[in-house]
Amino acid sequence: MNQEELKKILPHRDNMLLVDEAELRDGVAYGKKTIRPDEWFLQGHFPGNPVVPGVILCEILGQSTCVLLSGEQEGATPYFTGLDKVRFKNSVRPGDVLETECTLIKHKGPFYWASGKGFVNGKLCVSAEFSFALIKE
Repeated sequence: MNQEELKKILPHRDNMLLVDEAELRDGVAYGKKTIRPDEWFLQGHFPGNPVVPGVILCEILGQSTCVLLSGEQEGATPYFTGLDKVRFKNSVRPGDVLETECTLIKHKGPFYWASGKGFVNGKLCVSAEFSFALIKE
């Protein structure tokens, strides 16, 4: 899926749509985000030494996971309900391509639990477990 296709399943829009492309294979969501030097979240984080903020890495994992939720409840919006076991192993910087792998762990009613990892050049940068609620409004 490219960004236009992702917009059909994600409520995010510029500047918060943080996944460039994603695909679903064998129950795993794979996503990619190329970090451009002019990204809004790099302005001031940190001058002369830009690093992608951890909260943005978690958001990229979350958006990648939403590909797994796309067929679950038509018209429902996925809301983060929790982040657990978040670990940052290596920095992500301008020019890097963050590749994500996310899987669903379980679900109960409108709640879904998932785990995800983000890599740059095969090197683990972030890992986390997180949960969502799919809410119809």
